[in-house]
Amino acid sequence: MPREMTSTAEARKATVIASAIHVFAASGYLGTPITAVAEHAGISPAYVFKLFPGKKQLFVAALDRCFELIQEALAEGAEAASSVETEDVLDAMGGAYADLIADRDLLMLQVHALSAADVPEIREAMRRGTADLTRFAADRSGGGARQVQRFIATGQLCHLVTMLELDQVDQPWARTLDLGIRHAGPGPRDDEGEGVD
Repeated sequence: MPREMTSTAEARKATVIASAIHVFAASGYLGTPITAVAEHAGISPAYVFKLFPGKKQLFVAALDRCFELIQEALAEGAEAASSVETEDVLDAMGGAYADLIADRDLLMLQVHALSAADVPEIREAMRRGTADLTRFAADRSGGGARQVQRFIATGQLCHLVTMLELDQVDQPWARTLDLGIRHAGPGPRDDEGEGVD
């Protein structure tokens, strides 16, 4: 295949995947027909099917790209860390992730992927992406298992806080969950807050 044709096909594939992230994020795996992705990408459904044999493969490709973008953000965060100490590196990576999911498409795609994790290929893609991020966080930060577990767990809590806009809920239980969590909004709370009510 001539180089120009390969380049065009790869560019179209990237366009379709970017559109898939956006469209699947809006309506989920089950609620999204391939025709909706094709329309968003400005490409015929037949061409999308030429690139991806079915919706499952397209969703997995979108999810793989989501995890690539997350790892790129974590790498940038690690580079910007104030020191090479484990907690500083993890903290910087956490801040980079919080900034990244201000793009709700990447956050919502992960939420929809979890809701479709009974599909074996989607479950495997989630496992693969989570494994890669966990290994990356450990390798880049030099952190131990507990530190990396806390880092991943905090990211999941960040999803909950962001999705439910808990920074906007002025109640003790919400302040407890939002404590120290960075997200797109007015900013994290760093006070000790009240107890859970």
